Amino acid sequence: MALEPRTVSAEPNSELAQMTRRFWLSAALTAPILAMDMLPQSWLGTWTRTRTGSIAQLALAAPVVLWGGWPFFQRGWASIRNRSLNMFTLIAVGTGTAFIYSLMATLAPAIFPVSFRTAAGALPVYFEAAAAIIALVLLGQVLELRAREQTGSALRALLALAPATARRIEESGTEHDIALAQVHPGDRLRVRPGEKIPVDGIVLEGASNVDESMLTGESLPVVKKAGDVLTGGTLNGAGTLILRAERVGNETVLARIVQMVAQAQRSRAPVQRLADRVAGWFVPVVIACSVLTFFAWAIWGPPPALAHALVNAVAVLIIACPCALGLATPMSVMVAAGRGAQAGVLIKNAEALERMEKVDTLVFDKTGTLTEGKPRVVTIKVEGISEQQALGMAAALEQASEHPLAAAILASARERGIPFLPAANFQAHAGEGISGNIAGERVLLGNARLMKSHGVMEGLQSWLESAAVFQHQGQTVMLLASWNRVIGLLGVEDPIKKSTPEALEHLRREGLLLVLLSGDSRATSESVAQRLHISEVMAEVSPQQKGEAIQTLQQQGRRIAMAGDGVNDAPALALADVGIAMGTGTDVAIESAGITLLQGDLAGLARARRLSQTTMRNIRQNLFFAFIYNSLGIPLAAGVLYPWFGLLLSPIIASAAMTFSSVSVISNALRLRRVRLD
Repeated sequence: MALEPRTVSAEPNSELAQMTRRFWLSAALTAPILAMDMLPQSWLGTWTRTRTGSIAQLALAAPVVLWGGWPFFQRGWASIRNRSLNMFTLIAVGTGTAFIYSLMATLAPAIFPVSFRTAAGALPVYFEAAAAIIALVLLGQVLELRAREQTGSALRALLALAPATARRIEESGTEHDIALAQVHPGDRLRVRPGEKIPVDGIVLEGASNVDESMLTGESLPVVKKAGDVLTGGTLNGAGTLILRAERVGNETVLARIVQMVAQAQRSRAPVQRLADRVAGWFVPVVIACSVLTFFAWAIWGPPPALAHALVNAVAVLIIACPCALGLATPMSVMVAAGRGAQAGVLIKNAEALERMEKVDTLVFDKTGTLTEGKPRVVTIKVEGISEQQALGMAAALEQASEHPLAAAILASARERGIPFLPAANFQAHAGEGISGNIAGERVLLGNARLMKSHGVMEGLQSWLESAAVFQHQGQTVMLLASWNRVIGLLGVEDPIKKSTPEALEHLRREGLLLVLLSGDSRATSESVAQRLHISEVMAEVSPQQKGEAIQTLQQQGRRIAMAGDGVNDAPALALADVGIAMGTGTDVAIESAGITLLQGDLAGLARARRLSQTTMRNIRQNLFFAFIYNSLGIPLAAGVLYPWFGLLLSPIIASAAMTFSSVSVISNALRLRRVRLD
C-alpha cells in the first residue's frame, strides 16, 4: 500500500495522477483483447486463435502488463526480497505467470507438451487475463487513492482557511498587506469586516463576532473584544479588529490541528493487529492453495489439464489478494480523524479512538473542564490589613503563576488599580499553593496544608471555619499568611460552563460512572459535584495523587477516560486509558492527551465517544466483508463447483471481484464522513 504523507498538502496527489494515466491507457489497450476473446465464433475470434492473432494480443498486452503493472511487480519483488508477502506478491505472481506462459506459447509453442494443448492441438494463451487483471487492479488503486484524497478533504479545507496575506500596522501608523509567512510574533495586524483572522493573537482594539465553526463545530459566532484570544483561520464578522500576533506559521492552532489529525490518520489502531496477524500467514497459505489447485487440476482435470491448472491457480492468487483486509482499519481511521476535526474533536492516535469506545468511567478535573476556567475574586476577608493590601500581596505572588486562579487575582487587582510589588524567591508548592518574599517578608498563599507545612498555626482554625462557609457556596478559598500568621483569605468563584450539565446528563444516560477529581478543597468540590449530580468526588489531591487515583480506579477493573486542562492534570491524562484535553487548556495537557476537545466543551466529549463507537462498528463491518469475501472466493476460484455444475471462475472475474471487495470496504469507510455526532 502507498505510504501516507507526513504533512497534508493542497497539491494534487502525484501517485493518483500516475495511477490514473496507467489505468486509462491499460483499459484502452485491454478492451480490444477482451473483444477478441468474447467473440469466439466470429472471424475475429477464429483469427485470434492463430499465431498472428496471438502476436497481436501480445503487442496489445505487453504495454499493459510491463508498463501499467510495473509498480505492482516492483512492490511484489520487494515483498519477496524483504520476506514480507502481501497483496502485490499475489498480483505479481499471478499476472506474471499468465503473461510469461502466454509469451512462450506464442513465440516458442513447440516446447509445450500435449497436456497444454486443446483437442484441436492449439495452445491457449491468456493475454486477456493478464491485461484485464492489471487494468482492474489499477482501477482499484485509483479508487483507493481517490478515497484517501477524500479522507484528507477536511484537513485541506482547514488549510484553505488561512488567508494568503495579512494587513500589518507599522510603528509609524502606516498599513500594508504582507504575505502570511512574513508575519512575526508581536506584529500588530488589522482584520477588516468579512476577512479571515491571519494568525493566532490577542485583540488589542475593537469588537466583533467571529465565526469559529470550522475549528469548534459551534455554529454560533463568538463575541471578541479587547483581551480575547483569536485563532487563525476563523472568520471575522462585521466589526474591525486590531490584534497582536502571538503564534505564527506551524505554531498556530490551525497548523497544529492539521499536524495532529495527519498523525492520527497514519497511526494504527490495536484492532489492526488482528488483520496484521491474519495477513502474516494469509499470503503463504494462498500461495499454497494455488499450488495445490494447480496440481489437482493437472492430475484430475479434463483436457487440456495443464492449461486448466494454470488458469485456476492464477484465479486463486488473484481473488485472494488481501487488499480489502489491508484497507479495513486504516481507511476508517483516516475518515474518522478527518470527521472528528470538522466537529472540533482532535484524535491524536487511533489507539485513543478505539479505547474510547470501551470507556466506562469518566473522570473530570474541575477548573477549566467543568467550569469556565475564568474565575473571579468574589470574597476578600482580612485581619489587621486592608482588602487592597491583601489583594496586592496575593497579586504580587501570582505574577509568576500560570494557574487560572492567578489570572483571577491579577485581574481583580488591576480592576481596582492596586499596585503590587515584585516577589522574590517565588516557589510553587504542588497541590498546596505558592510562596515568595515581598519587601523582605515571607508571604504564603494557599490551602491549609501549605500553612501547616510552613508552621503557620496561629489563628488557623478560626480561618478554616470561615473558609468552610465560602467553600460550601462553591468558592475556592486561598489563605494568605505573613508574619507567621494568617492575615486573610480570598474566595474565588469559577462559573460552571453552560453546556456542562446537559453534556454530563447525556453521558450519565449512557451508563458511564462520573467522577470529580480536583485539587480544590473538598467542600468546594462537593458543592460543584452536587450541582452537577456527580456521585463520586476525590478532592484535595496533588498532581501525583491524581495519577494514583487513576491507577486505583484501573485496578478496580474500570476503563478510564480523564478530562482535564491544566499542567497538574498531565500525569493523570497520560495514565488514563484515554486522556482528553480541553483545547482551551495548557500545551502540556494537550500533549499528554489522546483526544483534544477544541472548544473546551464537554459536549465534545459526547461527540468523541459517538465517533469512537461508530468508527469501531465501521471497522468491524469492513473486517467482516474482507474475511467473508476471501473465505468464499478462494474455493470458488479453485474450482470447487466444477464437479457438480461445470463452473469455473475466470481470472478476469476473480480480479473484478477482488476490486469490488476493496471498493465495498472503501465505500463503507467513507460513510463516516456523513455520520451525525450531535
